Amino acid sequence: MPDYHIHTLPNGIRIVHKQVLHTKIAHSGFIMDIGSRDELPQEQGLAHFWEHMAFKGTEKRKSFHILNRLESVGGELNAYTTKEKVCFYSSVLDKHFDKSFELLTDITFRSVFPEREIEKERGVILEEMSMYLDTPEEAIVDEFDAVVFDGHPLGNNILGTKESVSSFTKQNFLSFIDRNLGTDSLLFCSVSNLPFEMVLKLAEKYLSDVPPIQSNRSRITFSNYAPKTVTIEKPISQAHCVLGCPAYALSDERRIPFFMLVNLLGGPGMNSRLNLAVREKHGLVYTIDANYATYIDTGLLSIYFGTEKKQLKRTTSLVLKELKKLREKPLGTMQLHTAKEQLMGQLAMAEESNMGLMMMIGKSILDQEKVESLNEIFDQIRSITASDLMDIANDALREDNLSFLNYVPA
Repeated sequence: MPDYHIHTLPNGIRIVHKQVLHTKIAHSGFIMDIGSRDELPQEQGLAHFWEHMAFKGTEKRKSFHILNRLESVGGELNAYTTKEKVCFYSSVLDKHFDKSFELLTDITFRSVFPEREIEKERGVILEEMSMYLDTPEEAIVDEFDAVVFDGHPLGNNILGTKESVSSFTKQNFLSFIDRNLGTDSLLFCSVSNLPFEMVLKLAEKYLSDVPPIQSNRSRITFSNYAPKTVTIEKPISQAHCVLGCPAYALSDERRIPFFMLVNLLGGPGMNSRLNLAVREKHGLVYTIDANYATYIDTGLLSIYFGTEKKQLKRTTSLVLKELKKLREKPLGTMQLHTAKEQLMGQLAMAEESNMGLMMMIGKSILDQEKVESLNEIFDQIRSITASDLMDIANDALREDNLSFLNYVPA
């Protein structure tokens, strides 16, 4: 029995709610199964631009009134864009939930994209791009997507290009939304102390006049990966490297074991293998980490570090050595136990954030039509064996399958 409520309105919009009694804050948002991978080649950056423009005017509100609506009562209104999702969300005191729900509905379905605001926000995004390009440790991670997913929409930068962002008009936004937005592929998710009956009553009040919408998009499945090494000279003082390869998709049964393997290798803990071997033992880096991103049809493993240019080769060798250990040497009983306990503790702490919980529930239902409970995930983690991890390491961490992107000082 799930510990959340879900109801589908006649127009196809799903309302998902989890009641948490020990809070006075209501977190909620519209999560849409739309992202940068759904852009046409000439639309790169349009989903992210739409995220910005949602706050710039609706049929009944100007930008100031949108921004002031929740902040004047101590609330927050925000949004994000990923490769596969766009989300408009808010956090307010529970007594202002009605106000929040109405505003989120307004910016999601009734944005008007004023031309004057498009021009102003275009400049803001171009500045955002310049700031991002001046931060090589961030830029290289995104550019690595283009190395691995070369020629596929997953390889495109979420911000787009200066050329594409400079070209967008109101009609581009309307066409993109018309093609991608479907009431059956978005949902409203909330986590608060309010009863589900109240949330559903407001949903019927604010969403009943939204007509059923069928999206017309189809996603291109990723295939034809070829490992490559790319080195780019830049006016920087430190060398930066990302290495990795495609990984398991969201629905793959090896996803949880691989996540545990990546966490052991380079997760947030200071006791990760990469941190101990490269930073603590040799002092070659300040930051080194490993990440695993999942998508509907594929995934991505990426390992990042920055080091002195003269130490780039040595540091890369040490990273490859740690990957080889995982392929060739099974974890001992205590190592396996510790890795499981660490991951379960991290996941439990992540669920302490009601905002994060709201987003996780909504995304899980959109992607998998269900939400795995913490206990279900813990059971999967507890069942992982050292042999499982070794098999996955030999499948997913093969050295001949890795791609490399290096930024080196010019």
